[in-house]
Amino acid sequence: MALLGRFNEPVIASVALVALLVATLNTNVAANVVSPSNDFSNLNPRLISFRTGGFITGVLGIAMMPWKLLSDFSAYIFGWLVGYSGLLGPIAGVMIADYFLVRHRQLNVGDLYRRGGAYEYSNGVNYRAIGALAAGIALALLGLVVPPLRWLYDYAWFVGFLVSGAVYVAVMHRR
Repeated sequence: MALLGRFNEPVIASVALVALLVATLNTNVAANVVSPSNDFSNLNPRLISFRTGGFITGVLGIAMMPWKLLSDFSAYIFGWLVGYSGLLGPIAGVMIADYFLVRHRQLNVGDLYRRGGAYEYSNGVNYRAIGALAAGIALALLGLVVPPLRWLYDYAWFVGFLVSGAVYVAVMHRR
């Protein structure tokens, strides 16, 4: 970018900026489609290839109408980003509480990949973690429904993180 600022010819600078824009878009689109394409492909590998997963990702990306999100910055920031953080904060709360407070940074790596290992729980699902996650999400998003508690939603990531982490530690120590 600093190099582009040194061009004194407007035509050359414009072409260079367009090339930079296209390169940036191509890199970001390609990088951000890999993970969901693999996720869709792993749902049913016989029916959904990586290419089909990429197509599904593209269709869903258009169906989400991102241009609507970007049409109003307030709706994007306080609607989409804060709401999304109310889902991500509780996930981080459970993961960090499990690693640091429940397991005290001690993992049995072999059991992570072994059937019947310490981390399998009930057929691979830790229902206590799901409950803690649900509690964190519910309290963080409660501010959308109850206007006097709007601050819970405004700080959704932190509220969800703290609540789900605390609930997870409490229920895991009761086993």
